[in-house]
This record gives sequence, C-alpha cells and structure tokens, in this order.
Amino acid sequence: MAFTPLLADLLAALRCLPGVGPKSSQRMAFHLLERDREGAKRLATALVAALDGVGQCSVCRMFAETHVCPTCADPRRDPASVCVVETPADVIAIEESGSFRGRYFVLMGRLSPLDGIGPEELGVPLLLKILGEGAVRELILATSATVEGEATAAWLATLARDAGVRPTRIAHGVPMGGELEYVDAGTLSHAIAARTAIGGDQAA
Repeated sequence: MAFTPLLADLLAALRCLPGVGPKSSQRMAFHLLERDREGAKRLATALVAALDGVGQCSVCRMFAETHVCPTCADPRRDPASVCVVETPADVIAIEESGSFRGRYFVLMGRLSPLDGIGPEELGVPLLLKILGEGAVRELILATSATVEGEATAAWLATLARDAGVRPTRIAHGVPMGGELEYVDAGTLSHAIAARTAIGGDQAA
C-alpha cells in the first residue's frame, strides 16, 4: 500500500530514531494520528523548542541551554578531576550514582576513523586546552568497554600524560549481585586483570 506524501514523510522522519524500523515507525505514527493528536502537537512543539534552545556547554560539551552548563558553573565541583565520557547519557548515569563530584568532558562519540570520527569530532582540541590550563590533576577515562572505547581511552591517556595529567580508567568487571556463571568471558577477563587487594594483602 502506498502512503500519502505527508504520512510517508512522517514515517521516514520517525525512522531516524535508534531502533525504529518501518513497523515501529508505522505503529508510532498511527497511534499519534488515531489516538493522541494533542500529544503529537506537544511532541512537535517540544522538539522544535529543544532544537532551538538546547546546545552544548562551552566547557564540557554536555547538553545545555546556557553558555556554561550548571555542572561546570557549580563552584562546589572539583576542577582537579575531570571524567571523560562518550555521551550525555553517561553523565546522567554517573550523576545518578552520586559517586563523583568532579567535572565532565563529553566526547559525543568515540574514535572511529572508518565512520569519520576523529579528534575534531570528539572535541579533543578543547580537552587539550582544558588540560593545558593547569587545574586538572586527574583525567578519569570512562569510555565504554568496546574495542573503539578502549582505543579511545588509551589514546586520551597518552595525551593526558603528555600534558602532565594523571590518567585513570574506570574498572570494568562483575556487576554487583552478578553470578560468575552468567558473566561473559570478556567481562571476567577485565575483572581479573583489574583485581584489587583486600585489607593488607596484595594481589599476586
């Protein structure tokens, strides 16, 4: 069946969302048109407003509605510790854990030359400028445990050391409450390699 031009455009637009294919986009579009046209109007208005009003923090590249985001503007945050993450969602996850009171730098991706993602796309010139200002003492690399994420972390660690900043890597291992028989081999390998001492004992 051929869709009308407006409906075809809507279906195509919805497919830009991650994980949304032809059937999912059709289900979303039909729901909005059949049952929730007011919701569709709110969605359209909110999306346009966000596109117009949400940019990136000039310091950390997190989504922000001002030149500097609230986290970077907060004097209670420790400027000596900067956590590098791949996406804004990673910032939210760490903030919800309540375990970090430093500042962030959002790469908006990870190194992937085949996809055309290099230093410029990741904001590395800005990161180097921040490291060169002298306030940062530790660069925490919290990229994903993928091949690209590990390569990005290793490369950034070299840049940090060259700038006189101590690079550290977040641990990747067995999740809290996890049972070993259900943990994949890669995760177990990371967990064993990054083992820590208990009490006064030292890891072999």
